[in-house]
Formats: sequence, C-alpha cells, structure tokens
Amino acid sequence: MTSPGQRLMIWSLVWISILILSAPTVVVLGASVTSGNMLAFPPEGFSLKWYQKIALARDLRQAFGRSLVVATVCTLVALPVGTLAGIALSRYRLRFANALQVYLLLPFTVPLIGSGIGLMLVFGEWRVLGSLWPVGVACAVINLPFLVWSVSSSATLLDPDLEHAAANCGAGRVQTFLHVTLPAVMPGVITGSLLMFILAMNEFLVSLLLTDARTVTLPVLIYNSIRSIITPDLAAVSVVFIVIAGAAIALLDRLVGLEIFLKSK
Repeated sequence: MTSPGQRLMIWSLVWISILILSAPTVVVLGASVTSGNMLAFPPEGFSLKWYQKIALARDLRQAFGRSLVVATVCTLVALPVGTLAGIALSRYRLRFANALQVYLLLPFTVPLIGSGIGLMLVFGEWRVLGSLWPVGVACAVINLPFLVWSVSSSATLLDPDLEHAAANCGAGRVQTFLHVTLPAVMPGVITGSLLMFILAMNEFLVSLLLTDARTVTLPVLIYNSIRSIITPDLAAVSVVFIVIAGAAIALLDRLVGLEIFLKSK
C-alpha cells in the first residue's frame, strides 16, 4: 500500500512528464494555426491558411510522396529479413548466434553519419545515387534492429509445443511456419513494420546524403527551408508528421493492442 504522500508524488511526476512531453506538440500545433505571417506562440489569431498553403504547394506534395516511397521500400525490404532473423535468433540454436546479434546491433553502435557516408560511397559506386530506392534500402539497414527485436519479443512467447503438435499432425516445416509460427509472431511483425515505416518517413541525415535536388524527401525539404526563414507552414508540415505518427499508434492499437505491444517490450 502506498501512502497518500507517495501517491501525490507519483501523480505529480506523471503529470509533469505529460506536460513536458506534450509542450512541443502544443506549441507546434498552436503556431501552425496562427493568422500571422511569422512563426509565433501564442498564435496571432486563428487561421488554417498555412494548411491550405502546404496542400497547394507542389514541392511539398512531391517531397511527401517521395517520403512515402522511401518508407514503403524500407518496410518491404526490412519485413522479410527482420522477420526471419528475429524468429531464427529466438527460436533456433544457431552457430555464431552471439556474433549475429552483435552484427545486427552495429547500426546502433556506428554513428549515423558514418553509416550514411558508407552507404553513400557504396551506392555512388553502383551509380544509383539520386534514386529513391537506395534511400529506402539505407533506412532499412539502419533501422533493422527495431524490427528484429519486435519479432523476437513475440517469438519468445510462442509455445514450442504448438509447432511440435503441427509436425505430429503431418505439417511440413513450411506449413508449420506459415500456419503456426508466423501468425504467432504477427503482433511483432506488425509493430516492427509500422515502426520501420515511421522511422523511414522521418529519416533526415541518410536522406540528405543520398538524395539530390530532384529527389529530396520531406525532412530534407524542411531542413532546406529553415536555413533561410522559419514560417508557419513548416509548423503545419510538422503537425502532419504528428498526425501520421498518431495514426500509426491508433492502427497499432487496433491491429495488435497497445497492452500486448507494451508487454512484449
């Protein structure tokens, strides 16, 4: 039992944390609906003209479409690799398993600028810089551990007796994988895929190194814009990113359930 003083302290810390985490979102949201021409908070009146501006801005729409392409390529590339790697590392006894786990952690240990420059040199040697698919592949390589960990968390909860029962009923390895193992780890697959998609949408440094003026993604376009002047339309673009992240969380809750997701972590 916690005393009233302890409960007060806990709830005070909770609300302080909520306020601190919510403050940037509230400020950006308020700045995006200002009727003034400069970024300011509190907003100078209320207007949705900045959302209308970004909806009509051709360069923003094109950059947003490129970001969607990059995120889709990243997810499609990482999905089979991360799923199979997560299942293999958690369900099977592999030779050099520790070395494989360390190798998969390399994107977290190597500075992002180092990984980005290395990928830029590789894709430059292949003469594919300026295309969007190398950016998606690079995002998949850098963020792959998130998908592997997500699938591994679900795979560790799978009862091996279910796979043995399927084998005893005459199911082959492929049938067992498709009808028993894969459905059991699907919450981790969905969680990791959504996370990979959002991370690729927001990826800036790798996109900056691998794109050119014709193929800039939305984060790079925003960076190029704030180098000159910060206007409320950039706040509106930031709100769009927040809405996408919120939609991903809502989709995750609907498909998997946040309780299951948080327990798997």
